[in-house]
Amino acid sequence: MRRSNYPYQPLNQNPGPTSHDALEEDNERAAEELKQKIGALKSLTIDIGNEVRYQDKLLRGIDDDMDRTQGFLGNTMGRVVRLAKNGGSRHMCYMFLFVVFVFLLLYVVLKLK
Repeated sequence: MRRSNYPYQPLNQNPGPTSHDALEEDNERAAEELKQKIGALKSLTIDIGNEVRYQDKLLRGIDDDMDRTQGFLGNTMGRVVRLAKNGGSRHMCYMFLFVVFVFLLLYVVLKLK
């Protein structure tokens, strides 16, 4: 059962040299287009690989910086705790007055701006 609105044309069973050459040219053109697309994809993958390596290097640097900062902050907090235990209330009073002074200074600077 054939549909009458479908424009199906069977291939010629005995193709001549001209139709074979046309098919061969189509294949060559398609192969060349595929080769160009593969080259573009290769270039894109190389660029993506370079970007990934660069981003990985940056992230490792940030990780190292965070580790150093964490160690530095841990040492500082340990010193503050020792100072609070050994120094008594006089050092805490000085620290509180310093914080109040800094906040007042910031308030005045922002108000004048």
